[in-house]
Amino acid sequence: MASTNDLKNGLVLKLEGGQLWSVVEFQHVKPGKGPAFVRTKLKNVLSGKVVDKTFNAGVKVETATVDKRDMQFSYMDGEYFVFMDLETYDQLHVDRKAVGDAANFLIEGFTATVAQHEGEVLFVELPAAVELVIQETEPGVQGDRSTGGTKPAILETGHQINVPLFITTGEKIKVDTRSSDYLGRVNS
Repeated sequence: MASTNDLKNGLVLKLEGGQLWSVVEFQHVKPGKGPAFVRTKLKNVLSGKVVDKTFNAGVKVETATVDKRDMQFSYMDGEYFVFMDLETYDQLHVDRKAVGDAANFLIEGFTATVAQHEGEVLFVELPAAVELVIQETEPGVQGDRSTGGTKPAILETGHQINVPLFITTGEKIKVDTRSSDYLGRVNS
C-alpha cells in the first residue's frame, strides 16, 4: 500500500478488481477552497488504454510488485520471443502481445527491460533510442522535396519508417522506439 502522496511516474497500481495501471503523469493540486487532490494519467499495463483519474490527497492506493529485469533478446521461437536473463541465464518465452511495439526494433543481442508480475510478463520496454541498419530504401532524388524531404526505409527488423532523402541502404541510424522517428546517423 502507498499513499497518493507517494505517487511517481512508472509506479504500478492495482485498482478496480485487480487491474494493473502504470502512472504516466501525476499532479498534486491544492485548490483555494476544498481539500487537496491528486490528478493522474494512468495507463492500463495490459491493454495500453490511458485514462485520467483523480484521487483525494492522502488516500491509500494498492501498489503492485513489478519485477523489472534487463534481459537479452536471443531469438524467435515460432510466435514467441525468447529472452535470456543476464544474471541467471534462464530463458523466458514472451508472446507477441506482451512484446507489443518493441517487436519493431528488436534484433538478436539487444537488451530490453522485461516487466513481470506474479510470473506473468506484462510488457517489454526498450531504451528510448536504438541503433539499426537500413535494409532497403530508394535512392533519394535531388530536388524532390514534395514529400517534405523524407522517404520510406525498411529497417533490419522489417519495420518501415521515414528517413531523410540522403540516407542510403546499409547505413546505421538511430531510431526513437516510442514514435518510430529517425533521430540521426550513427558514425561508425
